[in-house]
Amino acid sequence: MKKLHRASIALAAAAVTALTLASCSAGGDTTDDAGDGEPVSITFQSFSDQPAAIEATKEIVDAWNEDNPDIQVDIVQAPTDSLDDKLTTQFAGEVAPDIIHYEVLGIVPFARDGYVADLSELLSKETIDDIDPGVLASVTVDDQMIGAPTELQTYVVFANKTLLEAAGVDIPTGDSMTWDELDEIAKATTSGDVHGITWGLKSPTAAFMSLGMGFGSEYFTGEGEDMKVDVKDADLEVPNRVRSMIEDGSVDPIGVTQSGSDVLATFYAGKAAMTVQGSYQVANIATDAPADMDWIVLPPLAGSEGAVQAANPQTLSINIDSPYQKQAAKFLDYFMQTDNLVKMNIADGLIPTTISAREALAEQTADQNGWPEIVQSAEGLDGPAFLQANGFVRWKDTVATPAFQKFLGGEIDDKGLASELDDGWAQVNG
Repeated sequence: MKKLHRASIALAAAAVTALTLASCSAGGDTTDDAGDGEPVSITFQSFSDQPAAIEATKEIVDAWNEDNPDIQVDIVQAPTDSLDDKLTTQFAGEVAPDIIHYEVLGIVPFARDGYVADLSELLSKETIDDIDPGVLASVTVDDQMIGAPTELQTYVVFANKTLLEAAGVDIPTGDSMTWDELDEIAKATTSGDVHGITWGLKSPTAAFMSLGMGFGSEYFTGEGEDMKVDVKDADLEVPNRVRSMIEDGSVDPIGVTQSGSDVLATFYAGKAAMTVQGSYQVANIATDAPADMDWIVLPPLAGSEGAVQAANPQTLSINIDSPYQKQAAKFLDYFMQTDNLVKMNIADGLIPTTISAREALAEQTADQNGWPEIVQSAEGLDGPAFLQANGFVRWKDTVATPAFQKFLGGEIDDKGLASELDDGWAQVNG
């Protein structure tokens, strides 16, 4: 029995007849092959918004359709904004697509409410065995595989090599860099109107929680419906270190109030020696940085537990009411093949989720600036419990982000931060 995703889903169901939606599947036998040997048409709703990624998706689908005349896949392009509301309405009206492109954070509530199929028996063993174990853990909810993970990002440090060398810094090499090393480099490269780091922390929660895993940070305790926020010392390591760098002047205070993309202008202008960004920015920096800028990517940040980060991949899920689950799964097996994942991840500037695709991408980008370090940053991926907490997105947006902003601005101390995070969970999930 499916649960209601939210109170508004009832209204969505009532209004769905007045909406024009992409009708993709209308329920049916979900255990046996449908179509009785006749050609079938499967709808694939994608939210890719980058031109290169849209084209890569089209190429993959076109190649499949040419080789599989009996299982045709039709792409339905979905807007990236309000995707959650769109899916809520589609599921309520039983017009959701056969294949749903989303991310773990977004698809978990729908999976818990019974709207997506368990892929563990639908995908081939070869496909599943190739998935990075930490990534596989992130898409496994209540012992069910809720999506095929395709691509993801990590957080990395981009640096102006010229500024580091001018400050006499020994540029870190190897598999990781400690937070103490980052702090030392930031201090050494801060001089006059140049800061050591510009970091867009307008929405810091995802970065803090992901990078905090390097210190054993978890934020949450319990399982399923019993999960709750319980902030411990390990959870405060990254926020405290960042605030310390802000207070000593090595982090640009203006950048703290901006987005990650906004602070790139400061980095390009030579007013900051380093910037912490999502790894996908490698594609933008390669294109937009000044031609004479000697930029590099430093080794992944490591805490006391190593260079561990959260795996929050984009996913392809199958509508549990699709009459073509087995056919859709065959297409997912195809989409997850090494060459296809490499094509998609290069187009998006992201990191593949399978071992074979990551190795192939590493070989293909070995001589491209920044990519070897970015691929290395994915070696410590793990599936964090917080991705599976009911109400996490609401808590992140309405409680955690404002609390982190107040903390970074000096309005509350770390005890106050812990209290706001703990109490806020009870308030939004009461």
